Amino acid sequence: QVQLVESGGGLVQPGGSLRLSCAASRRDFRAYYMGWYRQAPGNQRELVATISSGGGTNYADSVKGRFTISADNAKNTVYLQMNSLKPEDTAVYYCNAKFTAKPVMGDYWGQGTQVTVSS
Repeated sequence: QVQLVESGGGLVQPGGSLRLSCAASRRDFRAYYMGWYRQAPGNQRELVATISSGGGTNYADSVKGRFTISADNAKNTVYLQMNSLKPEDTAVYYCNAKFTAKPVMGDYWGQGTQVTVSS
């Protein structure tokens, strides 16, 4: 099994920045895909950004140009740099990782970290 531990959420003013981190507990198997999703009250969970083990990235239109996803594959850690934050970015942010190696094959989620953008 794999645990994902997130950090970096908090309260920030509009226009500010935050950096989220998510570390997988297993480093002996490499995640082939890691990403961030978010869920605001009353809304469904939505994709924010993803990154493959090869470095390919994908972003939701609402965050393009403001958020940057990156990863340290050796550490099975993914980051989300969030700039120019808006009140509509307020949500619980969840880390996701997918493993294909049989001992840990599966789709894993972190516990979530709250991001609040407010003046």
